[in-house]
Amino acid sequence: MSWYCDVAPGHPFHGPYHDGEYGFPLTDETLLFERLSLEIMQAGLSWLIVLKKRPAMVAAFDGFVPARVAAYGEADVARLMADAGIIRNRRKILSIIENAGRLQELSGRHGSFAAWIAAHHPRAKEEWVRLFRRTFVFMGGEIVNEFLMSIGVLPGAHRPDCPAFARIAALVPPWMDPECKMARSVL
Repeated sequence: MSWYCDVAPGHPFHGPYHDGEYGFPLTDETLLFERLSLEIMQAGLSWLIVLKKRPAMVAAFDGFVPARVAAYGEADVARLMADAGIIRNRRKILSIIENAGRLQELSGRHGSFAAWIAAHHPRAKEEWVRLFRRTFVFMGGEIVNEFLMSIGVLPGAHRPDCPAFARIAALVPPWMDPECKMARSVL
């Protein structure tokens, strides 16, 4: 998505995301779940819509704390469907709730979502897509690709001449480290 390096800097919504989040290594469980959920919400829409609605979605989904979201019932689904501040797509909302439960199970077996990702690194994009489709719901190729690029697991978030690229490279994201330092840091 190297074109993002041309259009995002200086933009009120895209700029901060591009410059400080997109492609940076991420291991925090809640932030990983938030990012995965935002990618689900983006399907079929523009990323700008997601970024504009992000604060409302974080509030509506209790900060994307997996245990809280996994406990949602029909009253929560109704509340979310009535919230004009978020993307109101029942299938996406139900997928996020289902994925919260699956993430909890996965974290129980592997210690954390980040540890599970690290345990499967490195893989080709197609292999990641198959793995995510077996593990979660509402996982298309673009959702998986963008999620993994956005957390520094797959390359492609920035061009090498982008200032953000140099900051990310200094952190040695998983795609730059075949031994996956992320695995050692979260296990």
